[in-house]
Amino acid sequence: MIEVKKLSKTYKNKLAVDDISFNVEPGKVTGFLGPNGAGKSTTMRMMLGLNSGQGSVLYEGQPLHAYTKPSDMVGILLEAKAFHPTRSARQHLKILAIEAGTATSRVDEVLEIVGLSSEAKKGPAKFSLGMSQRLGLAAALLASPKYLILDEPANGLDPEGIVWLRDFLKNYADKDHGVFVSSHLLSEMSQLADNVVVIGKGKLLANTSMKNFIAGNVASHVYVRVDQLDKFKRLLNEQKIAFEPKDKGLEVYKTKTDTIGKLAYENKILILELANQRASLEEAFLEVTAGSEEFAGRRLG
Repeated sequence: MIEVKKLSKTYKNKLAVDDISFNVEPGKVTGFLGPNGAGKSTTMRMMLGLNSGQGSVLYEGQPLHAYTKPSDMVGILLEAKAFHPTRSARQHLKILAIEAGTATSRVDEVLEIVGLSSEAKKGPAKFSLGMSQRLGLAAALLASPKYLILDEPANGLDPEGIVWLRDFLKNYADKDHGVFVSSHLLSEMSQLADNVVVIGKGKLLANTSMKNFIAGNVASHVYVRVDQLDKFKRLLNEQKIAFEPKDKGLEVYKTKTDTIGKLAYENKILILELANQRASLEEAFLEVTAGSEEFAGRRLG
C-alpha cells in the first residue's frame, strides 16, 4: 500500500498541510475530498516528492525515489495541460515512454484505452479540457503502474466521459491496483470510491470507508405521507421523534420504517407513502467540513 505518515507543509508561516496520515490500499479506490484551499493538491505533490515538507510516504514499504523505475509504481495526473504545445499526442506519449523505459508500443494501447486513437496525430495544444484529461490519463497509464494518483481527472469530461472514467478506475482497482483520486463531483465520488480521506484547512477530518463516512455523519431519516397528518404529528411529538414537513408529508429523523409503520397501524392511520431516505455523500461532506472552508461566500436570500 501507499503509507502517508505525518505530512506537514508550511507556506509563508501558514500551515497548509498539518500532520496528515492515511493509507491507499491496492484493490480499492480512495477518494480525496476537501473544500477549495484545503491542501489536497499540496498533499498529492508531497506524496510524489514534488513539494518538500515534513513526514514520509512509502510505496510498498520504500520511498518512491528508491525505485529504479518509479513510473512502474505510480502513474500521476496532476495537471491536464502538462505537454509540449508543438508535439502531437502520440509524440508526447512516446517521449514519456522512452524516458520511463517503457516500450513505445504501449503508446497506441493507452491512446485506445482513453479514446484518443483518432486524435493521435493532432497537437494537444488545441485539445479541449476533457481531451487533455484523457491524454494526461494515458500518460499516467503508460507503465501499467501499481498505483494511480489523479487530481480532479473528471474536470472537463462530458457525462458520458465521467461514466467511462468511473468504470475504468473501478476496473483498474479491481486488478489489485490502488487508485487515489480527488474530485469536487461528490455524487460521482460516492459511486466511485471505496474509501475516503477528507481534509479541511490542512487538517485530516476523516479517513474511513465511504459507507462508514456517510453513515457516521448523517442521521438516518424516513419520508412518510399519511391521510391524517395533524394526528400523526401529535403522535410523533408524544414519542419525542423529530420531524420536519416535506412536500405533502414528513421527514422523520433517527428512526426506521418499521417504527413509523407500527405507530400508524396502532393508531388507525393510513400510510400513503413510506420510504427510507438515503443519506448522501454531499450531506456528510458538508457536515464534516463545516467551518473548514478557506473561501466561504455569502448565501443569498
